[in-house]
Amino acid sequence: MNKPLRRISLFCGLLVLALLIRTNWLQYVQAEELSTRKENRRVQIAQYATERGNIIVNGEPITGSAVTDGSDYKYKRTYTDGALWAPVTGYASQAFGSTQLESLEDGILTGNDDRLFFDRTIGMFTGEKKQGGNVVTTLNPEAQKAAFQALGKNKGAAAAIDPRTGAILALVSTPSYDPSRFAGNSKTDEKAWVELKDSEDKNLVNRALRETYPPGSTFKVVTAAAALENGVVKEINDPTDTPEPYFLPGTKTVMENHAKGCEKASLNEALRVSCNSVFANMGDKVTRDKMVETAEKFGFNNDKVDIPVRAFASVYDKKMGKDGNALSSIGQFNTAATPLQMAMVTAAIANDGKLMKPYMVDQLTAPNLDVIEKHSPQEMSRPLSAANAQKVQEMMVNVVENGTGTKAKIKDAKVGGKTGTAQHGEGNKKRPYAWFISYAENPDGTSPVAVAVVIEDSSADREDISGGGLAAPVAKAVMEAVLKSQR
Repeated sequence: MNKPLRRISLFCGLLVLALLIRTNWLQYVQAEELSTRKENRRVQIAQYATERGNIIVNGEPITGSAVTDGSDYKYKRTYTDGALWAPVTGYASQAFGSTQLESLEDGILTGNDDRLFFDRTIGMFTGEKKQGGNVVTTLNPEAQKAAFQALGKNKGAAAAIDPRTGAILALVSTPSYDPSRFAGNSKTDEKAWVELKDSEDKNLVNRALRETYPPGSTFKVVTAAAALENGVVKEINDPTDTPEPYFLPGTKTVMENHAKGCEKASLNEALRVSCNSVFANMGDKVTRDKMVETAEKFGFNNDKVDIPVRAFASVYDKKMGKDGNALSSIGQFNTAATPLQMAMVTAAIANDGKLMKPYMVDQLTAPNLDVIEKHSPQEMSRPLSAANAQKVQEMMVNVVENGTGTKAKIKDAKVGGKTGTAQHGEGNKKRPYAWFISYAENPDGTSPVAVAVVIEDSSADREDISGGGLAAPVAKAVMEAVLKSQR
């Protein structure tokens, strides 16, 4: 063979080799990436070619599937009481994608998860249509309805947890939305989506998980826990050394109290009437670093709280000065929390100092209802000792029995709580947020529910906005629903 032919042969051989390498690279190395790309329309068509599995609450599906007319997407998602359950399910839309459980558990719901391979294989031989698996939640339907109805037209959120396990019993955000309105890809669906996306009410935002608010006086239970854990206070009925007036450390700014009798008030009395000066003083004595340490044990500054939907991180500032720390100790300054976070705080206190990791998926099941994954409760941290947790419980019960939280009282149940009215906006000119955190206790001493409620905006006059007046009745309704369902 002459030299030019050898060169041509070698060049052609290299081209064939390059083609083989490229083909194998696409088929084996990039196969999964290409098959899951959003731009791959075949993936989307396949995703809606079969009925999705369901999201289950208390044994009943709250989702379904319906045939789509005039589209190459055969099925679209349907929802039962969509607005009630949207903070739990999220949405699955042919045109606008999916969120929350619909997104995170998409593999199970579509039947594409590798753990369903055996079911798919059997179906090939039996001729059965491909089916999706189911997502079984921990939600209590009566608690969810109670929170949703009690919040009504207010902008706000509620989160309820079983302190013993971390199971989420209710997760509500108002105003809400019905995911069925834009589950398809028609012009009607698009119009509904645009209306919701551009709404000033932020209907699509899950306020229970994805909004942070200054927690106001509800944070005082964290400061009380820090003071007890660090030996700043030994007995909750002993007088503190808080002067009146109390000046923020290093400043000439007086800490304003809205209650009387705060000078040298005990921790118990200070929580009952909500003395700002006492808890600002306690936070300063604990020190910023120790306050940060305690807050983080409760879940603050953690950006990986997944239930499995990821919650926004709640914040306790690590770099502020002494005056900022004193203000943060009463839930103001840079302190910010989600309703889920404050429910976690309450749950840890109610559970004698043990914080269980919050979760809302109990198990995943195959189409034939075989369990393919079961959640096991996990301890997350120990923010305070059992002895100190019981002292904070005593203080919170005093708030409900004799203080600012009397609207949360429940007949034949022991209830502990804390009110909060958090200022915000420049010069505190915006309408304050109304907070309430609480837990209810059975006669046997166990606590099956801890709740956090925030009302961001309501029709009430500004002077009538308070945690005890607006948020406490919502928490009470949730607690009563849980207690009733367990009797």
